[in-house]
Amino acid sequence: MVRAAQPTTLPVDRVFRALADPTRRRVLERLGRSPASVSELAAPFTMALPSFVQHLTILEQCGLVKSRKQGRVRTYELEPAALKPAEHWLARQRAVWERRLDQLDALLLKLKESEKNK
Repeated sequence: MVRAAQPTTLPVDRVFRALADPTRRRVLERLGRSPASVSELAAPFTMALPSFVQHLTILEQCGLVKSRKQGRVRTYELEPAALKPAEHWLARQRAVWERRLDQLDALLLKLKESEKNK
């Protein structure tokens, strides 16, 4: 029996998957101000703590946050460097689309000029 190869999940895929959820984006925005405990992060959300902790786990697994435990308190901190793969991917896409739009603009100007000269 031949098994299909499992696709490798790239760091950029994990980051975008984590960013796809609005709860996780709000957590990252909050952590952008300062580190916070699980209870501080969970306070604005109306979900059970175990569900909220799953969001934190996803953020930590993809490297967007790191945690440390001191006594009974787990504190999370933003890891901005983990956003670099997504930032680089977006920059490459922006460059491609800017080039395409510049080419379209040049073509439209050329067509406009040729219409003017008729």
